[in-house]
Amino acid sequence: MRGALSGIRVVDLSRVLAGPMCSQMLADHGAHVIKVEPPGGDDTRTLGPPFDRHGDASYFGAINRGKQCISIDLSKPPGRRILERLLEEADVLIENFLPGTLEKWGISYEGWIKERFPRLIHCSISGFGADGPLGGLPGYDAVLQALCGLMSVNGEQASGPTRIGVPIVDHLTAYTALSGILLALQGRNVSGQGQHVEATLFDAALSLLVPHAANYFQSHQEPGLLGSAHPNIAPYDRFTCGDGEIFLGIMNRGQFERFCGVVERPDLAVDERFADNAGRLQHRDALRVEIEHAICHRARKMLCDALMAAGVPAAPVHSVSEAFAQPHAKHREMVVARDDYKGIGLPVRLHGTPGSPGASPRPFNSDAVCVLESLGFTALEIEQLFADGVVPAPNTAIPFARLRSST
Repeated sequence: MRGALSGIRVVDLSRVLAGPMCSQMLADHGAHVIKVEPPGGDDTRTLGPPFDRHGDASYFGAINRGKQCISIDLSKPPGRRILERLLEEADVLIENFLPGTLEKWGISYEGWIKERFPRLIHCSISGFGADGPLGGLPGYDAVLQALCGLMSVNGEQASGPTRIGVPIVDHLTAYTALSGILLALQGRNVSGQGQHVEATLFDAALSLLVPHAANYFQSHQEPGLLGSAHPNIAPYDRFTCGDGEIFLGIMNRGQFERFCGVVERPDLAVDERFADNAGRLQHRDALRVEIEHAICHRARKMLCDALMAAGVPAAPVHSVSEAFAQPHAKHREMVVARDDYKGIGLPVRLHGTPGSPGASPRPFNSDAVCVLESLGFTALEIEQLFADGVVPAPNTAIPFARLRSST
């Protein structure tokens, strides 16, 4: 079966996480993606160890499978002429330059792109957008977590505000950009016209504040640090049992009663303090003491299996290795394992037009000749591009692991 995006051509000028993750998801569902890197390469090639056999950091491999790779110096006019040829055949352009960078090179959506490539979807990803009080400033995941209030609701009282352990703002921005591109492609099916799609880390970060923002808008009370607990639900938190920690996600009265039955504490189900969610929230500290007393001698896997069988949401707090070792992770094909590559599977599954993990990530500039030939450049023209430094000559790139260790 061909992927749902088979026939869609994407030029990806983006670096680091949000843009490359977005284009990888497009590639996994059949799009033909050409990744264009600056002469110094995508920053994530250096963000190790660990490094792969090509000298690229594993970070790069996590978000760049399924793409052809070429390096072009877009600051030089011949480089921009290569980009122009790429865009003649493209449906989507993804970039995450600082706002104003493309305009400095004479490449802007209003004007050059819109007039020359009216069907092109141009997706720009940035920290804050091009205008407004913060417009044009660079954006980084953890900085946006701090700026947009996410850190203020993440962490324990003892630790203070803490960065969420995965780059969640970048992740969500990747999915926001993906959604915008797919919406714009559908819009093009109707109107025949492309459009500019904008995704910013700032907007994505603020959109994550559910239900905290809604609670504040209604109560005018500032949300605070609750650790793993939930501001609106109890017990919805991490608890210690005999051989580790589990997480309970009890949403309603029925689940709470079934929990009390499994842990052999029926008295908690009839305790007036815990009769409803509002009461359990008010007395969450007392409830925690009772729950941990009831489970302190139980093994976490057996306890969670019994709770889930009874319809009570519960799970062991797994490490990363434990998470991917689960039989269900294998069943859902969430680990991609090849001789030269290991990565995470596709998080969305189409049963009519299923995607599949793209080809293993490519070394720096490894597809330069192939891409240039496909655009109609002659052998003499390609040699000149190499000689002028517009495109790095093949086999001259230093492995990024070695480059990193020498600086």
